[in-house]
Amino acid sequence: MITIQEKPLNTSSLPALSQVETAIIQSLASQSVSYNYASLQELSFEVALRKHTIQASIGLLQSGARFESFMRSTCNPRFWRRMPNGAFQLNPYVRPSDAIEDIFQNGQLYGFECATAIIIIFYKAVKDSIDQRSFDQLFQQLYLYSWEHDEDLQLETRAGTDYVIGDCLYFDNPDFAPQHSVWRGENVIKLNENLYYGHGIAIRSSEEIIYHLNRMRRPGATTEAHLLPQVTRLNFTFVRTFSSSGYTPRTSLDSAITIQTNHQTRLS
Repeated sequence: MITIQEKPLNTSSLPALSQVETAIIQSLASQSVSYNYASLQELSFEVALRKHTIQASIGLLQSGARFESFMRSTCNPRFWRRMPNGAFQLNPYVRPSDAIEDIFQNGQLYGFECATAIIIIFYKAVKDSIDQRSFDQLFQQLYLYSWEHDEDLQLETRAGTDYVIGDCLYFDNPDFAPQHSVWRGENVIKLNENLYYGHGIAIRSSEEIIYHLNRMRRPGATTEAHLLPQVTRLNFTFVRTFSSSGYTPRTSLDSAITIQTNHQTRLS
């Protein structure tokens, strides 16, 4: 359910939405959890950021970046310093926005784990959702590893099954074979109701992801891979404060906001 200032939003009154924006709105509205926003503008920002997350997932897939373990990770030394644990540390005097963009433009120079891929996707989505100056000022100490080691984005992981398009989810594989330890699970971005992007596994349905992970189990395994009842997502309200005043990512929802605001004014 979507509410604006605690009042249910009639989603059928939102015209002129793109296909992906409509899917995101429907995904939010269909949950049993209530998503409350202070304004339609706040909802619009979240829709834009979720849309950019989807676009970043597809862009990373198309970049040519390889799936590698942390021990074998690679990066472009012009922008990043590879750390002993396989993480990437931003080089001095490099603009963070340029470094993130390089991953998508020169993906053949990069190899990383699925957890690092999720962080990269979220940074790219934020970069495309706020002004460049703010992004470069905020993330001068970029460190790409996994969200357990990332404090800048304030990613939130909590229990629940309210899986919304643009969320990060996790397919667990508890009986993985020791020689396939990189397939102990798969971090994914939810693209639609049953399509997910996972680095190293591409865009697949839940059934396909589970089938792949099950093939990487130890002999005699009895526990199948499964989607965990947890959600990792950006703190959208927090991210919105990053951008300088006056900058707002454009979505089709913006015109809907104007239409609905005018309609409400006539009714008042």
